[in-house]
Amino acid sequence: MKQVVEYIKEMHEKSEKPFCAYLYDLDHLKQHVQAKAGSLPAACRLFYAIKANSEPPILRALAPYVYGFEVASLGEIRKVRAVSPDIPILFGGPGKTDEELEGAIEHRVSLLHVESMNELRRVDQLAKKRNVVVPILLRVNLRGPLPSATLAMAGRPTQFGIDETLVPDAIRLALSLEGVKLQGFHFHSISNHLDAGKHVALIAHYLRLVRDWITQFDLDISYLNAGGGIGVNYADLTQQFEWEPFVSGLSSLLDSAAPPGLRILFESGRYLTASCGYYAAEVLDVKQNHGKTYAVIRGGNHHFRLPSSWQHSHPFHVISTEKWAYPFARPTHENGAVTVVGQLCTPKDVLASDVYVPKLRAGDIVCFPYAGAYGWAISHHDFLSHPHPDQFYLEKVGILE
Repeated sequence: MKQVVEYIKEMHEKSEKPFCAYLYDLDHLKQHVQAKAGSLPAACRLFYAIKANSEPPILRALAPYVYGFEVASLGEIRKVRAVSPDIPILFGGPGKTDEELEGAIEHRVSLLHVESMNELRRVDQLAKKRNVVVPILLRVNLRGPLPSATLAMAGRPTQFGIDETLVPDAIRLALSLEGVKLQGFHFHSISNHLDAGKHVALIAHYLRLVRDWITQFDLDISYLNAGGGIGVNYADLTQQFEWEPFVSGLSSLLDSAAPPGLRILFESGRYLTASCGYYAAEVLDVKQNHGKTYAVIRGGNHHFRLPSSWQHSHPFHVISTEKWAYPFARPTHENGAVTVVGQLCTPKDVLASDVYVPKLRAGDIVCFPYAGAYGWAISHHDFLSHPHPDQFYLEKVGILE
């Protein structure tokens, strides 16, 4: 954080326009991911779900430390292959076109997550045309109940995967087709889950189902993809998912319940990259309306959509600066609550609501940490045609811009 703050101050001082940027601490990112991947049980493999942040410097930084990448489009496959010609790729998503399925074959995707009977038959047809056999996982939409989390992709009606009650039919179909090889099952049931113990229990449920299917159909499979779902606590950045108890519980579970030779795959996104990123924007104005104080920043939801998308008040730090180009006094708010908003012509352009600040002035910088996942990647960049933020990638060897 200290390196980031110093760099923000330096760039703000030099800039002739209001400061607005994403900054990524690549040293932190590599250390964080290396530690997490290295502490998993030997039967586990950690993949990065690039939908969280697919910028090339992020992918290049992560490639040496993750087992592979998880993608959800042909465009993402191409981004990965631009970084590495041979790193393993998992490909999922509820609506794959023939072009994407053929691209997956062409780019040697390691495992294709099949989401329906129709998709299974289409993969088989495309594979036979190319005289290849495509390794697949069947994605399962569990009936539940499931632990509570910010998002649920299973345990209720959604567009994802194959209804648990239909999985036996999907297994029979997969075993009958010449163009596919059933390698296992994919469970990505919830997103942004914060309870380590319940996450282990969820994986135990996955294992029970897989063992039953192995026995029922005499399957020879290699993989259980437990998905992502490990979350980030944006409400209290000091209280995050308890990784060490999770790994300990997972290790005990696999020792007692995993079929021999089964590999457990994880495809984490947010948990790996969120903490390396910062969104920082200069305060353009401080104003009061109807008894409430607003800080209007150079930026907003079109740059950093996460708070609006997840309907939370994102934590931030105030970086005080003394740069002020005008001959009149700076608008200032002291010892009170402030709501941070952007430049867009909508009252929904809110990044943080009613947050106490000791002091905030026009010309200061508001810096949002934990912005490395689902920040720039999911934002509607060109709404109102405002300029894009700068992008900086910080390493000890220097700054990549």
